[in-house]
Amino acid sequence: MTTEIISTDAGDARITWHPARKARLVLAVGHGAGGGVETRDLQALARVLPGHGVSVALVEQPWRVAGKKVAPAPKTLDVGWRGIWPAVAGPGLPVISGGRSAGARVACRTATELGAHAVLALGFPLHPPGKPEKSRSEELLGAGVPTLVVQGGNDPFGRPQEFPVGPYELVEVPGGDHGFAVPKRADLTQEQAVTVITDAVVRWAGSLG
Repeated sequence: MTTEIISTDAGDARITWHPARKARLVLAVGHGAGGGVETRDLQALARVLPGHGVSVALVEQPWRVAGKKVAPAPKTLDVGWRGIWPAVAGPGLPVISGGRSAGARVACRTATELGAHAVLALGFPLHPPGKPEKSRSEELLGAGVPTLVVQGGNDPFGRPQEFPVGPYELVEVPGGDHGFAVPKRADLTQEQAVTVITDAVVRWAGSLG
Protein backbone atom coordinates (compact mmCIF):
# COMPACT_ATOMS: atom_id res chain seq x y z
CA MET A 1 0.00 0.00 0.00
CA THR A 2 1.32 3.42 -0.98
CA THR A 3 -0.11 6.92 -0.71
CA GLU A 4 0.43 9.95 -2.94
CA ILE A 5 -0.83 13.52 -2.95
CA ILE A 6 -2.10 14.79 -6.29
CA SER A 7 -2.49 18.49 -7.02
CA THR A 8 -5.78 19.33 -8.75
CA ASP A 9 -7.56 22.56 -9.66
CA ALA A 10 -9.83 21.90 -6.66
CA GLY A 11 -6.93 21.42 -4.22
CA ASP A 12 -4.78 18.47 -3.17
CA ALA A 13 -6.32 15.02 -3.45
CA ARG A 14 -4.96 11.83 -1.90
CA ILE A 15 -4.68 8.41 -3.56
CA THR A 16 -4.02 5.27 -1.56
CA TRP A 17 -2.91 2.43 -3.80
CA HIS A 18 -3.62 -1.23 -3.16
CA PRO A 19 -1.77 -2.80 -6.09
CA ALA A 20 -2.30 -6.19 -7.69
CA ARG A 21 0.81 -8.21 -8.55
CA LYS A 22 -0.33 -8.93 -12.10
CA ALA A 23 -2.83 -6.17 -12.65
CA ARG A 24 -5.00 -6.05 -15.74
CA LEU A 25 -7.33 -3.29 -14.53
CA VAL A 26 -7.30 -0.32 -12.17
CA LEU A 27 -10.33 0.56 -10.06
CA ALA A 28 -10.22 4.22 -9.06
CA VAL A 29 -12.94 4.69 -6.49
CA GLY A 30 -14.07 7.79 -4.64
CA HIS A 31 -16.06 8.33 -1.46
CA GLY A 32 -19.37 9.99 -0.76
CA ALA A 33 -20.32 13.38 0.65
CA GLY A 34 -20.69 12.11 4.20
CA GLY A 35 -17.42 10.29 4.74
CA GLY A 36 -14.10 9.16 3.35
CA VAL A 37 -12.49 5.99 2.04
CA GLU A 38 -12.84 4.18 5.36
CA THR A 39 -16.33 2.88 4.54
CA ARG A 40 -16.93 -0.87 4.66
CA ASP A 41 -17.49 -1.27 0.94
CA LEU A 42 -14.41 0.64 -0.22
CA GLN A 43 -12.14 -1.06 2.31
CA ALA A 44 -13.46 -4.49 1.35
CA LEU A 45 -12.81 -3.85 -2.33
CA ALA A 46 -9.28 -2.70 -1.53
CA ARG A 47 -8.67 -5.97 0.34
CA VAL A 48 -10.23 -8.34 -2.16
CA LEU A 49 -9.77 -7.02 -5.69
CA PRO A 50 -5.94 -7.01 -5.86
CA GLY A 51 -6.09 -10.79 -5.51
CA HIS A 52 -8.13 -10.88 -8.72
CA GLY A 53 -5.89 -8.76 -10.92
CA VAL A 54 -7.42 -5.38 -10.14
CA SER A 55 -5.31 -2.66 -8.53
CA VAL A 56 -7.44 -0.40 -6.33
CA ALA A 57 -6.85 3.34 -5.97
CA LEU A 58 -8.85 4.80 -3.08
CA VAL A 59 -9.30 8.48 -3.90
CA GLU A 60 -9.94 11.17 -1.29
CA GLN A 61 -11.36 14.35 -2.76
CA PRO A 62 -9.58 17.66 -1.98
CA TRP A 63 -12.29 18.85 0.41
CA ARG A 64 -11.77 15.76 2.51
CA VAL A 65 -7.98 16.05 2.45
CA ALA A 66 -8.34 19.68 3.59
CA GLY A 67 -10.31 18.54 6.63
CA LYS A 68 -13.62 20.09 5.61
CA LYS A 69 -16.84 18.42 6.77
CA VAL A 70 -19.13 19.44 3.94
CA ALA A 71 -18.64 18.41 0.32
CA PRO A 72 -18.58 21.15 -2.33
CA ALA A 73 -20.86 21.43 -5.35
CA PRO A 74 -20.95 18.56 -7.87
CA LYS A 75 -18.99 20.53 -10.47
CA THR A 76 -16.15 20.99 -7.96
CA LEU A 77 -16.14 17.25 -7.23
CA ASP A 78 -15.83 16.65 -10.96
CA VAL A 79 -12.85 19.02 -11.12
CA GLY A 80 -11.11 17.05 -8.38
CA TRP A 81 -11.81 13.75 -10.16
CA ARG A 82 -10.47 15.03 -13.46
CA GLY A 83 -7.33 16.13 -11.63
CA ILE A 84 -6.54 12.66 -10.26
CA TRP A 85 -7.25 10.85 -13.52
CA PRO A 86 -3.75 11.08 -15.05
CA ALA A 87 -2.35 9.42 -11.92
CA VAL A 88 -4.77 6.47 -11.94
CA ALA A 89 -4.36 6.07 -15.69
CA GLY A 90 -0.57 6.24 -15.29
CA PRO A 91 0.00 2.47 -15.10
CA GLY A 92 -1.32 2.25 -18.65
CA LEU A 93 -4.16 -0.14 -17.78
CA PRO A 94 -7.90 0.24 -18.43
CA VAL A 95 -9.45 2.21 -15.57
CA ILE A 96 -12.80 1.51 -13.95
CA SER A 97 -14.15 4.79 -12.63
CA GLY A 98 -15.98 4.14 -9.39
CA GLY A 99 -17.44 5.72 -6.32
CA ARG A 100 -20.00 5.42 -3.60
CA SER A 101 -22.97 7.80 -3.35
CA ALA A 102 -21.83 11.27 -4.52
CA GLY A 103 -18.66 9.62 -5.81
CA ALA A 104 -20.77 7.34 -7.99
CA ARG A 105 -22.43 10.38 -9.53
CA VAL A 106 -19.02 11.87 -10.27
CA ALA A 107 -17.91 8.63 -11.95
CA CYS A 108 -21.02 8.56 -14.14
CA ARG A 109 -20.83 12.23 -15.11
CA THR A 110 -17.18 12.09 -16.19
CA ALA A 111 -16.80 8.53 -17.55
CA THR A 112 -17.05 9.27 -21.25
CA GLU A 113 -15.00 12.46 -21.06
CA LEU A 114 -12.14 10.75 -19.23
CA GLY A 115 -12.16 7.58 -21.27
CA ALA A 116 -13.13 5.27 -18.41
CA HIS A 117 -13.28 1.58 -19.28
CA ALA A 118 -16.36 1.07 -17.09
CA VAL A 119 -18.20 2.55 -14.09
CA LEU A 120 -18.82 1.05 -10.65
CA ALA A 121 -21.61 2.82 -8.76
CA LEU A 122 -21.94 1.87 -5.10
CA GLY A 123 -25.09 3.15 -3.45
CA PHE A 124 -26.03 5.40 -6.35
CA PRO A 125 -28.17 8.22 -4.89
CA LEU A 126 -31.02 8.01 -7.38
CA HIS A 127 -32.88 10.76 -5.53
CA PRO A 128 -32.77 12.59 -2.19
CA PRO A 129 -34.53 10.60 0.56
CA GLY A 130 -38.29 11.02 0.32
CA LYS A 131 -38.06 12.96 -2.95
CA PRO A 132 -38.32 10.43 -5.80
CA GLU A 133 -39.45 13.21 -8.12
CA LYS A 134 -35.93 14.66 -8.01
CA SER A 135 -34.40 11.82 -9.97
CA ARG A 136 -30.72 11.69 -10.98
CA SER A 137 -31.28 8.80 -13.35
CA GLU A 138 -29.97 10.83 -16.31
CA GLU A 139 -26.48 10.77 -14.78
CA LEU A 140 -26.56 6.99 -14.46
CA LEU A 141 -28.10 6.41 -17.88
CA GLY A 142 -25.60 8.80 -19.45
CA ALA A 143 -22.45 7.06 -18.23
CA GLY A 144 -21.89 5.66 -21.72
CA VAL A 145 -19.73 2.69 -20.63
CA PRO A 146 -20.41 -0.71 -19.00
CA THR A 147 -21.81 0.04 -15.56
CA LEU A 148 -22.43 -1.98 -12.41
CA VAL A 149 -24.71 -0.58 -9.71
CA VAL A 150 -24.57 -2.17 -6.26
CA GLN A 151 -27.54 -0.98 -4.21
CA GLY A 152 -28.87 -1.70 -0.74
CA GLY A 153 -32.36 -3.17 -0.71
CA ASN A 154 -33.48 -0.53 1.81
CA ASP A 155 -31.48 2.44 0.53
CA PRO A 156 -33.55 5.59 1.14
CA PHE A 157 -31.67 7.27 -1.72
CA GLY A 158 -33.19 4.74 -4.12
CA ARG A 159 -34.27 1.14 -3.66
CA PRO A 160 -33.42 -1.30 -6.45
CA GLN A 161 -37.01 -1.49 -7.69
CA GLU A 162 -37.05 2.28 -8.21
CA PHE A 163 -34.26 2.21 -10.79
CA PRO A 164 -35.25 2.64 -14.44
CA VAL A 165 -34.49 0.05 -17.05
CA GLY A 166 -31.15 0.90 -18.57
CA PRO A 167 -27.86 -0.31 -20.04
CA TYR A 168 -26.36 -1.30 -16.71
CA GLU A 169 -26.32 -4.24 -14.31
CA LEU A 170 -27.80 -3.87 -10.83
CA VAL A 171 -26.93 -6.08 -7.87
CA GLU A 172 -28.97 -5.81 -4.66
CA VAL A 173 -27.55 -6.16 -1.17
CA PRO A 174 -30.62 -7.57 0.63
CA GLY A 175 -31.68 -5.39 3.54
CA GLY A 176 -28.77 -2.99 3.10
CA ASP A 177 -29.12 0.72 3.73
CA HIS A 178 -27.19 3.49 1.97
CA GLY A 179 -23.95 2.37 3.66
CA PHE A 180 -24.78 -1.33 3.11
CA ALA A 181 -25.44 -1.85 6.81
CA VAL A 182 -27.98 -4.60 7.42
CA PRO A 183 -30.23 -4.92 10.49
CA LYS A 184 -29.54 -7.64 13.04
CA ARG A 185 -32.78 -9.35 12.07
CA ALA A 186 -31.71 -9.62 8.43
CA ASP A 187 -31.34 -12.96 6.67
CA LEU A 188 -27.64 -12.33 6.14
CA THR A 189 -24.89 -11.07 8.43
CA GLN A 190 -22.96 -7.86 7.92
CA GLU A 191 -19.98 -9.88 6.74
CA GLN A 192 -22.14 -11.73 4.23
CA ALA A 193 -23.57 -8.44 2.98
CA VAL A 194 -20.07 -7.15 2.27
CA THR A 195 -19.26 -10.41 0.50
CA VAL A 196 -22.24 -9.85 -1.79
CA ILE A 197 -20.58 -6.59 -2.85
CA THR A 198 -17.08 -7.97 -3.38
CA ASP A 199 -18.30 -11.12 -5.14
CA ALA A 200 -20.39 -9.04 -7.54
CA VAL A 201 -17.54 -6.68 -8.36
CA VAL A 202 -15.02 -9.51 -8.82
CA ARG A 203 -17.38 -11.31 -11.20
CA TRP A 204 -18.25 -8.16 -13.14
CA ALA A 205 -14.64 -6.98 -13.41
CA GLY A 206 -13.71 -10.41 -14.70
CA SER A 207 -16.29 -10.07 -17.47
CA LEU A 208 -14.90 -6.77 -18.77
CA GLY A 209 -12.96 -7.14 -21.98
